Amino acid sequence: MNGIILCVGKLKEKWQQQGCAEYLKRLSRYGKYEIITVDDVKDPDKPSEALIRQNMEREGQALLRHIRPTDRVICLCIKADAPDSVALSRKLTAWSGDGRRNVIVIGGSNGLSDAVLARADAKLSFSNLTFPHGLMRVILLEQLYRAERIRTGEPYHK
Repeated sequence: MNGIILCVGKLKEKWQQQGCAEYLKRLSRYGKYEIITVDDVKDPDKPSEALIRQNMEREGQALLRHIRPTDRVICLCIKADAPDSVALSRKLTAWSGDGRRNVIVIGGSNGLSDAVLARADAKLSFSNLTFPHGLMRVILLEQLYRAERIRTGEPYHK
């Protein structure tokens, strides 16, 4: 599969950068995967709900500028189906079959704007837990790598 990981915010921790680089290298034998980041909008201490929504919308507009009309958009959300690794592999197979560019979106610390969620063709959850965004990138890339191995019939750790 070819895919874009579209994220809010840059990775600050070296280990997260190294983890992403390692999994991108491993994924390169299965297709072209790329990470695109947009700047996060910093909230002040104790922001109002209105300011949080406004900042989410600003981040959402930045994300949407990287999405083409023909893209398949998959948003990571807590409130979505959480497939196991085999089911995720089946989804990758289905998503790679029609030639559309696949864009997997990870939102900022406040989540994804309504506009981005409305643009989603699919929503995907990895857990009901909340993960730091840098860690979520590593987890997503590892799960994509695992799904690609399953998809191609290669062994994977169960």
